[in-house]
Amino acid sequence: MITVREKVRFVETDMMGVVHHANYFRWFEMGRVEYLRQVNISLLEMMADNIVFPITHVDCQYRASAKFDDHILIETTMTEVSPVKMVFTYKIVREADGVLLATGSTQNVFTDNQGKIIRLPSRYISNLKMGFESVRE
Repeated sequence: MITVREKVRFVETDMMGVVHHANYFRWFEMGRVEYLRQVNISLLEMMADNIVFPITHVDCQYRASAKFDDHILIETTMTEVSPVKMVFTYKIVREADGVLLATGSTQNVFTDNQGKIIRLPSRYISNLKMGFESVRE
C-alpha cells in the first residue's frame, strides 16, 4: 500500500460545502499514479512504448464528507495484476480524525494507442508483480 497526503482545495467543493463526488475518482488516479512511481514505472515511458491502460471498471462507496481544507490520505493497494490488467483498491481517510470517507476500486487493461488489448512487456510486469508480492507478504 502507498499513501498520498493531499489537502482539499476550495475548487473541489460544491455549493453544500463538501467535496463533489467526482473528485474522489481524481484522488484514486493520484494514488494509482504514485503507486506506479513507487514501483519504478514511468507513465511517460509507457506512453512512448505505445502502452496505455484505460479504466474498464470503477466504483466508489461514499461514507462521510470531506470538506475544504481537510487533509486526506489516499491509500492505494494493488489487489490483482496480470500481463493484461491491474486492479487497485482505495481508501480515502480524513487525517485529523481517521474517519473513512470513501472506498473504491479500479480495473485497468493494457492497450496500445489504438485500443487493442496487449500483454504488458516483462520489464513493466516484473515491477508491478514485485510491488504486488511485497504487499501480500
